[in-house]
Amino acid sequence: LKKYLKKHPTVNISVEYRRATQLYEDVLTGVADIGLVAYPQNDPRLQVTSLSEDKLVLICHPRHPLAKRSAVKLSEISKHKFIAFEPDIPTRREIDKILRDRNVEADHVMEFDNIETVKRAVEIDAGISIVPRSPIAQEVAKKTIARVEIEDEQFYRPLAAVHKKTKVLSPAMKEFLALLKFS
Repeated sequence: LKKYLKKHPTVNISVEYRRATQLYEDVLTGVADIGLVAYPQNDPRLQVTSLSEDKLVLICHPRHPLAKRSAVKLSEISKHKFIAFEPDIPTRREIDKILRDRNVEADHVMEFDNIETVKRAVEIDAGISIVPRSPIAQEVAKKTIARVEIEDEQFYRPLAAVHKKTKVLSPAMKEFLALLKFS
């Protein structure tokens, strides 16, 4: 956003957090021009522009026993309290599927609807979690959260922009999408 607004100071951008279901509704009804989502839905009324993929990693408190390790097996998750996203969040559904497909049971002690609250719970050592890597960069740099790779295999969360297929995008919106795609 900073880069775009610096180049286009007269463009008005409003950013709001929405649950995925609300975001799709807002885009389809014209309340929002563009939505940014993880695990985009296929809907014939929407144009989906793939942006990138964000690697999923395990996070824990810096003094947690797993923090000393560079990587852990998914099976080790069942031995620890687990902080999750709420069940209707697409990232949660995919993490649950990853664990279920590998017969790993997580001891869900807390569930939240956004990554910021998940991070705060991990910072107070309430449990471990699996989250996308990019939103934890600041906490890892400040050493308030430890990032641990998943040893079994690499898992990625697809990110995309969506807009109504019938929406005519202004040149400013097209440039914004292009910037997001190559960031």
